[in-house]
Amino acid sequence: MISLLRGTIHKGEIQELTIDVNGVGYDVSVPIDVWDNVKEGEDQELHIKTFVREDRFDLFGFLDKTSKLLFEEAINLPGIGPKTALEICSVPRSLLLTAIEQQDSKMLNSIKGVGKKTAEKLLVDLKSLTEKHPQIFAKERTEMSGTTAHFDQDAIDALKSLGYDTATALHALKGTPETAKTSEERVAAALRAL
Repeated sequence: MISLLRGTIHKGEIQELTIDVNGVGYDVSVPIDVWDNVKEGEDQELHIKTFVREDRFDLFGFLDKTSKLLFEEAINLPGIGPKTALEICSVPRSLLLTAIEQQDSKMLNSIKGVGKKTAEKLLVDLKSLTEKHPQIFAKERTEMSGTTAHFDQDAIDALKSLGYDTATALHALKGTPETAKTSEERVAAALRAL
C-alpha cells in the first residue's frame, strides 16, 4: 500500500490534489486545511492512507501522522465512510475538541454526511478516541483559547442552509476580518469571499 508520497503539487477542485512523483500523477483527496496550506508547483510530502474496496482505490493525504491517524480511526467507526471521515478531518481539531469537551453534538451534526443520531454516536466515539490516542488532540489542548469567529456555529449553519458544505463554510469564515463581530457580518464577508 502507498503510505507516503513526495512530489510536485497540482491543485484541482477544493480538497483534490494531483501529486506528480517523477512523472506519475497520483490523485489524492485531502482535508481543506491541507488544500489551503500546500502551494501549486511546490514539492510536498504527504502521509497517505490507501483505501481499497472491491470497486474503488482511493488515496487520502495528510500533512502529519496525527491527522492520518484521526482519519484512520474515523473510517473504522460504524456508519462513517472515507468521504465523511475526510469531512471530519476538515473540521479544525480545536473545534472537535470543544464539541467533545462541551458534549455538543450540534457542531458534529453540521458535518456533511453526519445526521443527528450519527453526530451523537460520533461524539461518544471521539471522546473515546481522545483517551485512546491523546496525541491527536495534544497540540489543540495546549493552544486552545476558546472558539474564534470562524467557528461561529450560527454562521456555519447559515452558509450550510445556502448550500455550502461544512468544509467550504469553515474555509470561507476563516478569512473573515476581525471587524465582523456578528454572525450576519461574518456570513456576508464569507459570501463575498466565495
